[in-house]
Amino acid sequence: MARHRNPGINSRPWLTRSTEALGLVGLSLAVLAALVLIVVPRVSGSYTYTVLTSSMAPAYSPGTFLVVRPAPFESLRVGDVITYQMESGRPDVITHRIVAVSSTQKGERTFITKGDNNSLEDDKPVLEVQVKGKLSYAVPYVGFLATAAAQSGRDDVLRYIAIGLVGYGVITLVRGWAASRKRNSSASHPAADEMDAASVPARRP
Repeated sequence: MARHRNPGINSRPWLTRSTEALGLVGLSLAVLAALVLIVVPRVSGSYTYTVLTSSMAPAYSPGTFLVVRPAPFESLRVGDVITYQMESGRPDVITHRIVAVSSTQKGERTFITKGDNNSLEDDKPVLEVQVKGKLSYAVPYVGFLATAAAQSGRDDVLRYIAIGLVGYGVITLVRGWAASRKRNSSASHPAADEMDAASVPARRP
């Protein structure tokens, strides 16, 4: 008995699946970048900064994107990397590591900080009012891009794009999972038209 292949069936399913896989990987990377750089900092109420000097190199070289999350002052310890204002109420900040805990003459808790790449400790102790938060995570190389986007006034647009990417990524993953189940189900049950064709004897012209 002759079996007839349906011409509409893809003769190279591996090519289709490879293309789908590459597209899914690209989308996953875009969604991950959106989450790490935009969504998570916004949802968690964190601050974002870009490293401009080499004082914390090589771990945090210039261009590194920092996400700094507010933390209770009393929870900070030696070894933590913190971001603090150079002067209370001023926008300029420094991100250095706590190397010692001290106190003022009034008994106020303070921190002695130092850049990992610096040979000397910072000149002045850091007061509670100066601390913006503790380093949550860092992403190399993308800090300058994030700063450029913010300075160009496109920061809000990027946030909406990020939310859209995350939503689209979730939908795509769900649809891909459903399609995969459908393909597996079809593979385990021969198509109806192929079964019908197999049951008809071949005829010579």
